[in-house]
Amino acid sequence: MPTEYQRVLSRSLAHVVAYDASRLVGFVNVAWDGGAHAFILDTCVHAGYRRQGIATQLVMRAVSVARERGAHWLHVDFEPHLSEFYRKCGFRHSEAGLIRL
Repeated sequence: MPTEYQRVLSRSLAHVVAYDASRLVGFVNVAWDGGAHAFILDTCVHAGYRRQGIATQLVMRAVSVARERGAHWLHVDFEPHLSEFYRKCGFRHSEAGLIRL
């Protein structure tokens, strides 16, 4: 695994993946603060595999893993066009602050 990925993944609570045979087709990174809060980052599915429920399955597995590993809250940030997707996965809208660094 390239070094740049190791740096990110070493800070993760979990990573959930989907394969078609040996081909990686989906990925979700579950980062965390070391305590009660976990964060879904980088939900992605290969373009040729979209609209088949893979992302939904990945997110639902990420929810389960975060719960099993002791997180009490699971956060996700997303662009407006993904709000319906995350709502269907059980997330509700919340206000949050953000600053660009």
